[in-house]
Amino acid sequence: MTRAHLPGIIAMALIVLASNILVQFLFGNWLTWGAFTYPLAFLVTDIMNRVYGAGPARTVVFVGFVVGLVCSLIGTQIMGEFGPLVTMRIALGSGIAFLTAQLLDVGIFSALRRGAWWKAPLVSTLVGSTVDTALFFSIAFSASFTFIHPATDVAWAGEVLPILGVGPMAPLWVSLAIADWAVKLTLALIALAPFRWVTAKIEHTV
Repeated sequence: MTRAHLPGIIAMALIVLASNILVQFLFGNWLTWGAFTYPLAFLVTDIMNRVYGAGPARTVVFVGFVVGLVCSLIGTQIMGEFGPLVTMRIALGSGIAFLTAQLLDVGIFSALRRGAWWKAPLVSTLVGSTVDTALFFSIAFSASFTFIHPATDVAWAGEVLPILGVGPMAPLWVSLAIADWAVKLTLALIALAPFRWVTAKIEHTV
């Protein structure tokens, strides 16, 4: 790690910290405010990968993982109205999803980095975001993963409702996952502009 990597490390740490705080606040029926900050982690990873390579990008990912782990552990000790702010399943799902998705992003980006400038960040983020969403919501809320921590009550997430209020019937957590995934995909497209601008600025100065 060098001083040049510090902005990326700090940015990742702040994004993960902010997302862990903002996830406590609802935005509408299906999202939290954290859904809008968390996808920026993929932008930071991709910028680091483009400018400095896969090694520094993985370092930034591991920093984000550690910050997220600390936030989750603290959250498990803070009691809210319905129990701990962060359940053991949410903590595990968050950590596994983040690390898996981000490292997958780094690998895919590296494989596509010689193609058109937009291909590596777009494809890696889309795949990483999809894996992240699937892993987190399944581990944290699906009844199939109750064995992870039987004491965690996720009955509320299993309530069968129309998907996003209008679609076929499915457990509530499926609607939450779809809404979260849609935000990630939208931001993946929007993030192409700042990715192009930031990487050009950094590469011009290094």
